[in-house]
Amino acid sequence: MIKKSTIQLLRFHFSFFLMPVYWFALTQLVHINWTRAILIFIILHLLVYPASNGYNSYMDRDSSPIGGLKNPLQPTKQLFYVTLILDLLAVILSVFISPWFALGTFIYITGSRLYSYRGVRLKKYPLLGYITVITFQGGLVYWMVYHGSHEGLKTSMPLLAMIAASLLIGGFYPLTQIYQHKTDKEDGVETISYKLGYKKTFLFCAGIYSLAMAVLTAVFFSSLMFQQFFVLLIFFVPILVYFFWWAAKVWKTETAADFVNTMRMNLLASTCTNAAFITILMMNHFE
Repeated sequence: MIKKSTIQLLRFHFSFFLMPVYWFALTQLVHINWTRAILIFIILHLLVYPASNGYNSYMDRDSSPIGGLKNPLQPTKQLFYVTLILDLLAVILSVFISPWFALGTFIYITGSRLYSYRGVRLKKYPLLGYITVITFQGGLVYWMVYHGSHEGLKTSMPLLAMIAASLLIGGFYPLTQIYQHKTDKEDGVETISYKLGYKKTFLFCAGIYSLAMAVLTAVFFSSLMFQQFFVLLIFFVPILVYFFWWAAKVWKTETAADFVNTMRMNLLASTCTNAAFITILMMNHFE
């Protein structure tokens, strides 16, 4: 029987926060193979991401709030075996997309394990950990979705779009670490947010996010998607409003950099970004 802690620590709901890259990749395709696109959605959001979450929780054994969970339960050996099963199933299903997609899935899983595994623990290095996350969750996932959903399984990618995907992840990832400085430090992990400090984390994220918007502008304008880009800007307004409101609060008192505000930022940013790219996808294919 699957234990409650195992289900909780897989954090299926956390896949929602990583979903924007998937929708973004689909917006850049003219001809989509919807059968493969749906299978890719299942592989990433119901297998790969939850397995990654679960393995990270198995290694960390957090007793304080973590992404999407205020009161995490303690993991058991069952969680470890379930993550292996999910990863194996993900690779097997990926073969039905293409050998290249299966390779991408394997690379993602390997990177995720090295990020959390205590024998390597890439997450304990501020810059290397940050680059690993934005490269794998951003650029690599974009490539996998674009390739696998393309009617002709195209392997060459628009480089600017891959960079934009990585920057979108990079513009928010340090904010997800901002309430964990103390617990991460006690565990021997120095995140990029910890190294920057509270205020500089906001400045850094603002800079990366601005760069992401500049690259997205180039991506959409080069494809003559002017209307779609305007839609994107409209959906991003609430994100910016909350970001600056929260930053102002942290400037007054650093205790505002807490779990509740972080999760609100994550939920708002993910909801608006997902909604933006889904709307653009509908404009492109269902008018």
